[in-house]
Amino acid sequence: MNNDELLKEVVRQKYSEIALQDKESNQASCCGSGCCSTEVYNIMSEDYTELGGYLADADLGLGCGLPTQFAKIKKGDTVIDLGSGAGNDCFVALAETGDTGKVIGIDFTPAMVNKARSNAEKLGFNNVEFRQGDIESMPVSDNVADVIVSNCVLNLVPNKNNVFKEIFRALKPGGHFSISDIVLVGNLPESLQKDAEMYAGCVSGAVQKEEYLNMIHANGFKNVLLQKEKSIHLPDDILINYLSEKELTDFRARKTGIFSITVYAEKPKEKECCGSDCCN
Repeated sequence: MNNDELLKEVVRQKYSEIALQDKESNQASCCGSGCCSTEVYNIMSEDYTELGGYLADADLGLGCGLPTQFAKIKKGDTVIDLGSGAGNDCFVALAETGDTGKVIGIDFTPAMVNKARSNAEKLGFNNVEFRQGDIESMPVSDNVADVIVSNCVLNLVPNKNNVFKEIFRALKPGGHFSISDIVLVGNLPESLQKDAEMYAGCVSGAVQKEEYLNMIHANGFKNVLLQKEKSIHLPDDILINYLSEKELTDFRARKTGIFSITVYAEKPKEKECCGSDCCN
């Protein structure tokens, strides 16, 4: 098993455990090898309760933004949620796209897919579905989505560039995405970068903000817009599980920035044609 496969298996196992817990249990649980005041998976989460379509049973507190709030979803849109978890963002998106639209949630973890399907069945939704799959190779056709959203998921994927290629493939020409994710400004300590458990906690899997935005541009997207940005502070009682006291002191002194960002970008429209020949 290569390193990428190993990291994916760590994510699958960790999020399978989380799928079996409710939000309160996640927030009260321990992270890493020692107990801490707040679970790392919930430090970055935002309040969904004022958004239409919110379902408490689908909210596991795993996000780092509110991408559906910024996603410009219209009635009748087909929306894909990458890393759909228990269905939280899917149900919010469904409230926006309405009965004439469709929402597809994709998640890597079978336990999460099962939980999301159960939540959808309770609500009697017929135009939302959940598919198990790797977002580096989405189980969807080309040019199928008007909008793609994702909340704190790409940082869990070893090859983020592959995901942006897949997003481009799955979007209709003129479609767009709104993605919330974790990025860095400055380098993490080596022990954090290499720790697989912290990778599953969204931090050591993050890349530099500039690199992240460059990947979006490099994959052909246009009108890239930073919709929201906020600084994330990881408490010492979490970091001490991964860093020595000296490393922790040095980490704070360097003031490495860990940020939650929400990014919007569009897939260009196909060239309009003039007669039998396409215009430049």
